[in-house]
Order: sequence, then structure tokens, then C-alpha cells
Amino acid sequence: MGSTGPCEDARHMEVALTRQEASDAVSDQGWRLLLSTLRTSVSVGSLAMATEVATAAVTACGDDADRHLDIDLRPRKVVLTLRSSDHAAVTNGEVELAHRISAAVHERGLRTEPDIGTGAPRSVQLLEIAIDALDIAAIRPFWRAVLGYADEAGADGPHGPLVDPLGQGPAVWFQQMELARPQRNRIHVDVSVPHDEAPRRIEAALAAGGRLVSAAQAPAFWVLADPEGNEACVSTWQGRDG
Repeated sequence: MGSTGPCEDARHMEVALTRQEASDAVSDQGWRLLLSTLRTSVSVGSLAMATEVATAAVTACGDDADRHLDIDLRPRKVVLTLRSSDHAAVTNGEVELAHRISAAVHERGLRTEPDIGTGAPRSVQLLEIAIDALDIAAIRPFWRAVLGYADEAGADGPHGPLVDPLGQGPAVWFQQMELARPQRNRIHVDVSVPHDEAPRRIEAALAAGGRLVSAAQAPAFWVLADPEGNEACVSTWQGRDG
């Protein structure tokens, strides 16, 4: 009988981790927890090199690549994302794959890193669009149709989030309103950034003319606004366990 491969072991022993556990398990490898995913990037010098990195990542994941790994290839950057197809959380399976991918990348003289720092174009991040609604079930079909989006896996009810089936656009989620709020915008952007990037991102937004609307839910999220009052939230995984 052949032995079971390490990636197959990970698939059969998946256990959901707390956000703190997931972050602690991969931060030193250059990965960051964003929503329910692990994400990192690898700087490369060409599209050919990016393809080599992608191949190394897929090989490291083995049979689990299709279920867990998303890759965005560009001539200067490869962005790697690990997510569970069965859990709305990071599991020990994704952590194991993150370590394997980092080792494979390091063998090629490259690094997995979150691109945090003043010299980086920007850190790894995830975008979501939040739409406030009095009747979510009434407006959700419109947004599903006009965007060409689909129901999020496991959340296909009348109030569930919508996602790009190709994984290119930001997810859309709906926030229940109790009363009409015409004095404020009804659609805002959520920017999920690494926990150690949030202070720098907020500082930059304030220096660019923004203002802090609320930090009541920090470090889960800060509500910011531009000079005309249009809002955006900078969010992290912190402050959400418990």
C-alpha cells in the first residue's frame, strides 16, 4: 500500500483555527491573515519567473492545490492565497501548505512576504464592497445580476454575500439598516489589511485629507471618511475572536 502524502494528510485532518492561532502560525513565514484566508506575495523579475513560482506553489500543495490555492501572476509580483473550501476559517491544513509553499519559494532564492513597509507599493490586502439596505432580499438579485456575481459558497440565502465566480473582483456584502439614512453614503469599501499594516494605512489616509469617523470597533475596523464624507473601513482580523 502506498503511503499517504503530506497534502492528503492535511485534507483529512483539517481543524479550524482561531484568528490568533492562524496569524501566529504563519507570520514569520511572510504570510498574513486576511478575512478567512492566508495571503502572501513573491517579488519576481519576469512573467517567466512568476510562472516558475506558481508551479512551485502548486507542486508544494500537490492534490490540495485546486481546493486551497489561488494565484495571481504578474510580471513583477505573484500573489498567493490559501483558503479552505470547507470552512469559513483558516485551518491547520492551510497553515501546513503555507509553510510548504514558503520553503519551495525559498529554495529558489526568493521570499514570501506581505509587502509591509514604506518602500512597498502596498501590502497584500482584500477588498469588499458593503451596501446598506432596508430590504436586502429585494436589492440583492439586482447586484447579483448587474455584476455577474454568484452566491458565496455556503452562504446562498437571501441575505448572503456575493462573490465574483472568477475571483477577480471584490466580494459584496449587505448591511442591514433599520431606518433610511440619506445623509450618509449607502455604499462603502472595506479594505482588509495585515494587522501590522493598519496603522500605516490609516495614517496615510488621514494625511491625504481623510478623517477618522469612529475607532469604536478597532482593531477590528476603523471607519474613515474623505473630505466630502464618503466612508471606507480599514479592517484587520484582530478583535474578532471571542
